[in-house]
Amino acid sequence: MRRGNFQDDTVDYAAVGGTQADDLLQFPPEQSLPAAESRRIGSGEERFRAASEAMLAWAAQRAVAEIVEVRAAADTAYTGVDFDVDGNPVAPAELAGEQRFDADGVPLVSSGATISLRGRVKAYRVTGEYRVVSLTETSRRVSFALGTVSGAVVSGEELFALTWREDDEVWLELRAFDRPTRPLGRMFKGLVRARRRALFDRYLRTISPLFKTP
Repeated sequence: MRRGNFQDDTVDYAAVGGTQADDLLQFPPEQSLPAAESRRIGSGEERFRAASEAMLAWAAQRAVAEIVEVRAAADTAYTGVDFDVDGNPVAPAELAGEQRFDADGVPLVSSGATISLRGRVKAYRVTGEYRVVSLTETSRRVSFALGTVSGAVVSGEELFALTWREDDEVWLELRAFDRPTRPLGRMFKGLVRARRRALFDRYLRTISPLFKTP
């Protein structure tokens, strides 16, 4: 099992790990707009492994923007905190391992890594810098959360989670909370919600071959 969390002063919001709280939709971080989607994307270990590999190779991020740079944390052998279901920090969890890379030499998702993106989905800007604030890899669950660092039109966090359930079904769960940082977004929160729907739609289409627009 690989599991770790990363937190430092470079993220631009306080509620680090908030996407892992089960009551996110009812009690989002202050001034943030929460969102969540969950879809069955297939069944079986092969489907889970393939989806996990794609997700850890930044498939969702590549689908919405150009990856300008991925910077691994300076030290991936560290003790980080874990979070309970309410998003509260609990006992530390150990993480130590070598950095992994895709076929093009791009570092895969790792705790503390920073990714710089440049692009748009429809009319919505995705450009910005994001930090991997948590990562979990077990035999039946792979997940990671990205927190905003700078340059994004919102401040907040996204969670990408794949679970291979005991009934053999594989589910993809997406969670996020967005606090608008630009005057237009603060005035018209519907734009922030529409941006999030566009992002979730693209993520689902990328990771889930079963996803269809209603």
